[in-house]
Amino acid sequence: MFDKRLYIRPIRVALVQTCLRGSQITSCKHSARDRMEAVVVSGGGGGRDDTDTTARAKVPERLLRRDQARQDDVEKRKEVKESQTVTEEKSDFFTSAFNKEKAAIEELLSSCGEAERGRVAGLLEEISARIQQLQKFLTDSVVFLVQYEVRQAQAALQRLQAALDDRRDELLPKKKFAFRSRTAAPGKSKQPAVAKEEEAPETEVVDGVPPAEQCGFSNAEHQVLIKSGDEIRQTDVLLTHLSHCKVRLLGAPSTLHIKHVRDSEILCGPVSSSVFMDHCSGCTVAVPCQQLRTHNTTDTRVYLHVTSRGIIEDCSGVRVAPFSWSYPGIEADFEVSGLDREKNNWTQVDDFNWLAFDTPSPNWSILPENERKSDWD
Repeated sequence: MFDKRLYIRPIRVALVQTCLRGSQITSCKHSARDRMEAVVVSGGGGGRDDTDTTARAKVPERLLRRDQARQDDVEKRKEVKESQTVTEEKSDFFTSAFNKEKAAIEELLSSCGEAERGRVAGLLEEISARIQQLQKFLTDSVVFLVQYEVRQAQAALQRLQAALDDRRDELLPKKKFAFRSRTAAPGKSKQPAVAKEEEAPETEVVDGVPPAEQCGFSNAEHQVLIKSGDEIRQTDVLLTHLSHCKVRLLGAPSTLHIKHVRDSEILCGPVSSSVFMDHCSGCTVAVPCQQLRTHNTTDTRVYLHVTSRGIIEDCSGVRVAPFSWSYPGIEADFEVSGLDREKNNWTQVDDFNWLAFDTPSPNWSILPENERKSDWD
């Protein structure tokens, strides 16, 4: 009888052996693949060097780019932080310096009442100059200040200027002078004399200087007006309410005030201290001075020699050129005035209405050479 078990058993043994051989082959394949990968990583591989090198290079290049991006970001944050630190330091320095100078000016204002009367005018002039310098300090610092700090500083300057004006009115009051009629005879009414006094013209007082100590011209039209050096002699000169006039000041004034003048030509010798212009229009002015302050002035040419800086406020159409007028004896007048002939800052004008640091003021400009006047006679 045929026994199936005897036939099936050898088949099972064969199958088992086949499976074992297959497992060995698969295992060998895996081992070969692992060895190949090891060769690629370790740099071997025979003829596949170029391909393996490219594959190997891709990984570190990507990592390098990522690391470079991270370093750039760190550097950028560092620069921003340093920039903020520098700005804060500048702002702190401005606040400290501004407040220190402001306190010094306030102390000077307080001490004016105790000063001798002869020194009051000079002290007030010093305070005015320091306020102007403080204004310039603010103008130069606008580029790194925030708007709040600018507004606060500007408000403080306005308070200082108002305090200076009040102090000047208090210590150097602008007295009004009028012609007075003689005492009326007995039995006659004094009423006409009072009426005459009210109608009498008044003489303008400048910085507390009475008319007897002033020289100048006023209320004139279409005239040629001349003052000699002997008449001027370091006095305060006042030119006011002139129209279509030609003025020649052949000397060295202490100060020069030009107010309410239009369409006129004013030529002046060296001024020891300041020139003040207010409410002028259509004028030509030639003057050497230590300081120029111009207010409410339009369409005016200034031939300037200034040893500090020119200042304009509430002005438009102001054009500047170097001083070019001359007359016999001007060298001696320069010596009397104390001005430095070699120092002329005629191109440096500060506009108190223009705080933009990187944009020129539209209210003043330099007069082109082809438009400048050279023949004054």
